[in-house]
Amino acid sequence: MLSTDQFKEQSFSIAKKLLSWASFALLSLALFTLYFFTIPSSHFTAEELLLNSSIISTTTTINSSSSSSSSPPPREEEERANVQTTCDYSNGTWVPDKMGPLYNGTSCGTISDAQNCMSHGRPDLGYLDWRWKPHQCNIPRFEPQTFLQILRNKHLAFVGDTMSRNQVESLICMLATVSTPRLLYSYSDNDKYIQQKFRRWYFPSHNVSISAYWSPFLVQAIGKTDSVNYSRVYLDSLDERWASYLDLMDIIVLSPGHWFLQPAVYFDGNSTLGCHMCTGQNYDEVGFYDVFGKILKITLDTIVESRGGSTNGIGVIMTTFSPQHFEGEQDEFGACPKTRPFEEGEKQVEGMDAELRRIEVEEIEAAKENAKKFGKRVRLEVLDVTKLSLLRGDGHPGPYLLANPFANNGTDKRVQDDCVNWCLPGPVDTWNEILLDLMKRWDFC
Repeated sequence: MLSTDQFKEQSFSIAKKLLSWASFALLSLALFTLYFFTIPSSHFTAEELLLNSSIISTTTTINSSSSSSSSPPPREEEERANVQTTCDYSNGTWVPDKMGPLYNGTSCGTISDAQNCMSHGRPDLGYLDWRWKPHQCNIPRFEPQTFLQILRNKHLAFVGDTMSRNQVESLICMLATVSTPRLLYSYSDNDKYIQQKFRRWYFPSHNVSISAYWSPFLVQAIGKTDSVNYSRVYLDSLDERWASYLDLMDIIVLSPGHWFLQPAVYFDGNSTLGCHMCTGQNYDEVGFYDVFGKILKITLDTIVESRGGSTNGIGVIMTTFSPQHFEGEQDEFGACPKTRPFEEGEKQVEGMDAELRRIEVEEIEAAKENAKKFGKRVRLEVLDVTKLSLLRGDGHPGPYLLANPFANNGTDKRVQDDCVNWCLPGPVDTWNEILLDLMKRWDFC
């Protein structure tokens, strides 16, 4: 005869089995109903079968994780919400953040000397203690492993001017905290401020390639020389130094703008369109806004038309114009004197900054219309950094584009200031946080 305890134990065991059998029966009935009465299986294409198997797999994973944990950690919950909803990254404010950057500027060997403010002796480091907080959402802290996982087996290319170089160097430094890259190729020239113009890194852990292509006009151009004080820009053909590799690219980040402010003569085929700031030359002054728009259109249309039909598709991201912050002559002390961000409302996106940003946004929207015939094989996005960069006058190298610039003569010494490019680490790291948040939403990545 069973004791009371043995009877309770046996009853509990039988109850567990009955509960398991009942759950299995209910699940089988639900699947039977879904299969035979919801969607006729004879109507499935091969693509739909793959999609539904993916949905079942995803549902199983979610249910499995739900049973092991009653609620996800706050950060995971926040990131999941960010992926599912849209976010206006362009409007927000800089808030204090003591977590600091992911990488150390003095130990990451990727940073160009002119942007390595820490090793060049910049005495204040408060510019590192801020994060961008959009009004409607949060930008998760950059996760190198997630970025590499999204890019697995892909090639990411940065094309543009020194802003592009800033962004790719920031990205490589952050990724290098979890996976060591190999520098496969590097080309420099004699320009001490614009060296390492073409580089390619490889992350063997994820079979990821990341390249930097120096092409400030995106199209063919001949830079100014000692005898010719203006660039010659040809609108009828892309710069082959990057465009010849277009078939190998999966995602392109374009960052043009600042070089269009310099003197240039513009050509389209056999005709001369005019020039910008080419005093003493027999050309009509046409400014650069229209030319800027035409070049963006030519670039985006070429990418969409040449890669839209490919099986893997392509993603194109336009990093918008980031304003400069000169408050005086370029060679005098205090040219960019800020030591903390501007408050919201203290500076407005206006004038040239607003116009260049407007053109970039409009051309991306026009390219989206052109890309509709290719469906999801072409993705185009704007990485809107204009306002958040405008508020960061404290993030430039200033005189620390040179190492220890006041070591001998003190602050009375007139030295070259840089109030255009950005210290690394610095505000540009936020650009890459937004870049990752954008790519999380891409279903083809």
